[in-house]
Amino acid sequence: MIDRPGRLVLLGHPVAHSISPLFQNAALHAAGIPLAYELIDVAPGELDAMLLTLARDHAAGNVTIPHKAAVARRCTRLSAIAERVGAANVFWHENGFLVGDNSDVGGAEIVIRALTKGEARSGRLALIGAGGSAASVLLAAERCGFSEARIYNRNMDRAEQLADRFAPFARAVPTPESALRDATLVVNATPIGLQDRAHPVPIHQLPNGCAVFDLVYTRGETAWVTAAREAGHRAADGEGMLIEQGAIAFERWFGVAPDRRAMWQAIH
Repeated sequence: MIDRPGRLVLLGHPVAHSISPLFQNAALHAAGIPLAYELIDVAPGELDAMLLTLARDHAAGNVTIPHKAAVARRCTRLSAIAERVGAANVFWHENGFLVGDNSDVGGAEIVIRALTKGEARSGRLALIGAGGSAASVLLAAERCGFSEARIYNRNMDRAEQLADRFAPFARAVPTPESALRDATLVVNATPIGLQDRAHPVPIHQLPNGCAVFDLVYTRGETAWVTAAREAGHRAADGEGMLIEQGAIAFERWFGVAPDRRAMWQAIH
């Protein structure tokens, strides 16, 4: 059985920018759970030592860049979703063993279903980026019933490696235009737009009627999402995925659903 967490943490490098403590601490308070969600900045070379410390503390928590794949490799057991994606962003201890899961997939799936209004079947995904978050989006789209996914990444080798893991559903393409052609959903899984108002894909290149999902989240919303919505596209940034993956993680740790309203209010 899951060990009642003695600590609740987010592991990453860096992590100071994260807003996860805002909504997770709100959820903990609403549930009457006497824990505080902590940020721990841990360099890659210090990860193993930190995991040993957290095991002694019966800790549970989240994992973010750059540790998701490394934590997955160190888990005694992985959920089927984490194993498929090759990354764990949620962990806990069960009978003394480290267990990993991936709530990014579930969070992405909820947003995709909302954006496509339940009409994802036979949809075509244009995915910009080929990192760990891109893998989560691919699996979410596959679970939603999309018929195909086309991946564009500036590093073609990375795009091909990711596509191979999800073949024949996904394939790598050499240009953004070839990814966008006839797409019903366009997803940005790169950091473009995080630090400025840059667009990962020009608005005029978006197919008519397609939905837009930007995994980047900023205060307010990203410039790309705002511009896409003004052009008539259904659009969402990464805020909803962040809250939903956090809610899924909370339920894994404590066996109860969190107060999502409290979580949303905490960041607005």
